[in-house]
Amino acid sequence: MYLNCHSYFSLCYGTLSVERLVEEASRKGIRAMALTDINNSTGILDFVQECTRAGIKPLAGIEFRNGQQPLYVGIARNNEGFYELNDFLSRHLIEKKPFPGMPPYLPNAWFIFPFESRKLEQLSDNEFIGVRYSDLNRLRIIHSRADYRKMVNWAPVTFGGTDDYSLHRHLRAIDNNTLLSKLTGSMLASSDEVFLPESRLLEVYADFPELLQNTRRILDEGSISFEFSSIKNKQTFTGSKFDDKVLLEKLALDGLKYRYDKNRKAMERVRHELEIIDRLGFSSYFLITWDIIRYSMSRGFYHVGRGSGANSVVAYCLKITDVDPIELNLYFERFLNPKRSSPPDFDIDYSWKDRDEVQDYIFKRYGPKYTALLGTITTFQGRSTLRELGKVYGLPKNEIDMLVNEPENNLNENELTRRMYRIGTMMDNFPNNRSIHAGGILISEKPINYYTALDMPPKGFQTTQWDMYVAESIGFEKIDILSQRGIGHIKESVEIIERNRNQKIDIHQVQAFKTNEQVRKQLKSGETIGCFYIESPAMRGLLKKLRCDNYISLVAASSIIRPGVAKSGMMREYIQRFHHPEKINYLHPVMKEQLEETYGVMVYQEDVLKVCHHFAGLDLADADVLRRAMSGKYRSKAEFQKIVEKFHENCELRGYSKELTAEVWRQIESFAGYSFSKAHSASYAVESFQSLYLKAHYPLEFMVAVMNNFGGFYQTWVYANEARRCGATIDLPCVNHSEILNTIEGKTIYLGLALINGLEEKTSTRIVEERRRFGVFRSLDDLISRVPLHKEQITLLIRTGALRFTGKSKARLLWEVHMLLTQKRTLHIQPQLFIQQNKPFTLPPFEEKPMEAVYDELELLGFPVTLTFFQMLQTVWRGEINASNLGEHAGETVKLLGLLVTIKYVRTTKAEVMHFGCFLDENGEFFDTVHFPDSLRDYPFKGRGVYLLLGKVTSEFGHPSLEIQKMAKMPLQGDPREK
Repeated sequence: MYLNCHSYFSLCYGTLSVERLVEEASRKGIRAMALTDINNSTGILDFVQECTRAGIKPLAGIEFRNGQQPLYVGIARNNEGFYELNDFLSRHLIEKKPFPGMPPYLPNAWFIFPFESRKLEQLSDNEFIGVRYSDLNRLRIIHSRADYRKMVNWAPVTFGGTDDYSLHRHLRAIDNNTLLSKLTGSMLASSDEVFLPESRLLEVYADFPELLQNTRRILDEGSISFEFSSIKNKQTFTGSKFDDKVLLEKLALDGLKYRYDKNRKAMERVRHELEIIDRLGFSSYFLITWDIIRYSMSRGFYHVGRGSGANSVVAYCLKITDVDPIELNLYFERFLNPKRSSPPDFDIDYSWKDRDEVQDYIFKRYGPKYTALLGTITTFQGRSTLRELGKVYGLPKNEIDMLVNEPENNLNENELTRRMYRIGTMMDNFPNNRSIHAGGILISEKPINYYTALDMPPKGFQTTQWDMYVAESIGFEKIDILSQRGIGHIKESVEIIERNRNQKIDIHQVQAFKTNEQVRKQLKSGETIGCFYIESPAMRGLLKKLRCDNYISLVAASSIIRPGVAKSGMMREYIQRFHHPEKINYLHPVMKEQLEETYGVMVYQEDVLKVCHHFAGLDLADADVLRRAMSGKYRSKAEFQKIVEKFHENCELRGYSKELTAEVWRQIESFAGYSFSKAHSASYAVESFQSLYLKAHYPLEFMVAVMNNFGGFYQTWVYANEARRCGATIDLPCVNHSEILNTIEGKTIYLGLALINGLEEKTSTRIVEERRRFGVFRSLDDLISRVPLHKEQITLLIRTGALRFTGKSKARLLWEVHMLLTQKRTLHIQPQLFIQQNKPFTLPPFEEKPMEAVYDELELLGFPVTLTFFQMLQTVWRGEINASNLGEHAGETVKLLGLLVTIKYVRTTKAEVMHFGCFLDENGEFFDTVHFPDSLRDYPFKGRGVYLLLGKVTSEFGHPSLEIQKMAKMPLQGDPREK
């Protein structure tokens, strides 16, 4: 009898999760109902599964609204009807068009209109009027009994209990960005939208049997079902599964020659993998991924293939990945075996500049009907929820801040805040917005609208309304097309090297890079600034502690640097065991057998799985649940808890002591949120070696590329320092040399016009294009006669030093600009046949101090160029020691100057704050500091600048750092512009 049920996927409206909605219905004895969320079908797949488990017949529908205005509810007769409703909804959402007052005729769907919104003669065969029990008295007066044939009983459901209505009001206020007291009736659902027992509903409509009969007919005739066990991805690449098999074999064997030449072991592995891939029907998945790679390589786009598919030699031969599974002993059957029902996932990283074009190709190649980005659902969480609730109560910002940041403050103890906390708890994890997954793309065999409606986010590619968990449950496996700036700087480095040195680099010769002596030397010494994944202070320190100089140890380092490993103590344990393997005491012989390669420490997901399988006897199915749980890719905490219980039960049956079991599980559990697969680590290590090779042999070109991609661990000025340290001369932006981005000529790096704070992009573009077309600018007059410039824009150029080619001081140039453009803010360019010289001005000489220029650089570029921070200090004292000989003073208390680079904030086990600092000395060399809570309280950081540091030198596994006792920020020379 319920044709209009809402879940909490009716965003900021519904109050019931799909699970609770079905539970409430089951409790009331409901035998059939329709889920009709507002302008979306997000919850339908979950709804069908929950109803099936509860013995309730599900129907699928959508409630269509324009803003606050309800228009009609569409209910699918069958799966075709669900497709039609999704298609209708998607077209309007994608095109950003309001829904029409009358829906189109959909042969496999019914439409129900609110009472008195339509005349009976306007209704088609598949359309009805919905009558609420509050409308029954009016129904008796307005309509004759003959009219009842086109009516149904209308009992919307939005709430499960009385508290839910209060929650609903708060959600509606948040959605409408208004005060709770200013909500109007049109913004709210009726408070009686709850389930009534079916007997009570029949009693209410007893005088109107026709309405009940029509409702029953819809419930009886309607149906929706899905096959949750079959793969929904595109089934073939060529149009034939046999042809897919033949093509994949051909491509794999061709790639085998390129990757391995004549390697019998590799041939056997490829044959073995191909047989499993074909048997499980995943040939098309590999071929589609290969097709994407083929296209991107034809465009000159660089990529890094990751994901569990990197365990496949076939993927390696197809150039989907650059990870050699044989070299790393990666286990293919673990990721693709007859017990697995879904294909391995491929994560493919592209430069942030190229990813959109790759996505565009996929949509055009496979068609928008069959292709969609994967959606995600953002939820109400903790502090953000309190902020939203504070707004709807009209609290001032300072009170909201105190409520969020100081929850234990006594001033927060009052009736209002208690109500906010209670409502906030009810809202916790409620859907708030639909958004886009980081990179997932689905390519479907059937049109996507058979499973979901589609949104059109600002990104410009249609997106599913449900998330990766629902996609997985129905049988979709995504391909992740991701972006990262590390690939961008590798690609750009190669291009810059070719321009600046006329040398072509094959960046895919990774095997040669792994054995290159200069690369190995820089890796071991932590000379990795700018290199993907291995440039942070913590990672550079780890590389030194592990004396890392090869690919295998870098793969391990890339995994143990992860937060979960460090938190568990396993990272420190790994380093200690690396240095003292003779002291390793394995917890159990099985641990030695499975973990000897990693010194008895669980470094990878694969290590955890080996331990669970061989130590505790978990089968592969349970191990797979555990793996997905560790990756955060599981939905059922209950299911995960069952695995935990089974682990402990098995260990007890095997006679292990409780202490042994607890310690092994502690090590496993620490990976729960941060586990990393060996294949992932290996993929990152490949990219790191590519970066390392470029930095080792072409450091200046490499640093220019890093600066141009604006996305490393550090700010631009740190990379400029590194370039200078490697022998570059850094020049200020110049209208005659600079491009929009940074460029290099020989060993001189010209900073790009894009670095100038406040300079508009169109100004930079005009200057560069004009110079390319008609040559360099000869003077200030020449520049402003050829390029239309606002006075403010040319002032920025002068103050940055971009017109220093004129040989005139900044002050003189600013006076000339003032005289030339005094009447007009912009000079309008008139084409001239002859160049007319402006009358020269007679101006007094101007005194220009170096510090004026430096402060201009600080203001407009964000860092000094013509002087260093150290040269700006009031003091000439530079300290007793520097970074290069810090390790020679281990155990001593020393004093030195350091320019602050980064701070890492950490909470101790006592919830106190401590910091790890990274500094540069006067020579541009890095050193690390440790700031314990006591020191921080008395000597806190005071922003960017040079600090006088007093502390004790400590050395851990050969890596020195300074344990700070006192520090003070050093004063700079005054800004002469302010006098």
